Amino acid sequence: MKFCTVCASNQNRYVTYTLRPIKPRLTFPRSMEGHLRLSQANYPVISFGTGSLVRLPGPTITQPNVYKFNETSYDSIYRELDAKDARLYRANGLLNMLERNRHIKWGPERWQDWQVGMPRVKHEKDQGSVGMEAGVPDVVITCEERCWDAVIDDLLNRGAPLNRPVHVINIDIKDNHKDALTAGGAMVDLADSLNKAAIEEREKVGASAFEAGGAASRAGFDERVPEVLAEWQERWPDLPATWTLSWF
Repeated sequence: MKFCTVCASNQNRYVTYTLRPIKPRLTFPRSMEGHLRLSQANYPVISFGTGSLVRLPGPTITQPNVYKFNETSYDSIYRELDAKDARLYRANGLLNMLERNRHIKWGPERWQDWQVGMPRVKHEKDQGSVGMEAGVPDVVITCEERCWDAVIDDLLNRGAPLNRPVHVINIDIKDNHKDALTAGGAMVDLADSLNKAAIEEREKVGASAFEAGGAASRAGFDERVPEVLAEWQERWPDLPATWTLSWF
């Protein structure tokens, strides 16, 4: 199975920033954590964000660092923040996060700008890109409900030009470090379960038909996904999931 992970900013784990004396806490989604964990499990995977811009904490609550999707590399963001205030951005976790991200893929990409089915551009440091050359995942995993809504709305607006089914699953991850760390393992567990079902259904219809991704050849697998997800949910009750079948 081929996967895609989606959050708001196409970034890694939660980043906490404390601003004294009022101490607000800013947190950011982590599609890159899922990207990394799935790639380490040898699944083909890509990742995106759904926001209008990449927003990261700045020196104050009203001065975020803002970057454009598709145009700014993780490495360039890292170098810019390191030059601005290395002490601040290492203390709040941003530099550590970006250091990890820049060894996973080139930079943050926006879901809405992605041309489904176009060949993926391979960057030197990408992980998990082998198998995703065609750029069409079987499963999209989002990290929060607003991103799930954005992905579904965008797929509807695209009009299903490929007529290819895709399962869109949201894993609702609570706003704390423990659940953020747990979620990566939960994604791999879900991927393993879905992949097992896919292998069984692939043997029934034949490899070439299943890999073509048509509705008829994937019907058996599509029907099994809710059951697989329900069993997964029993193992991970603290990570509520929502599912729908959509189309590329």
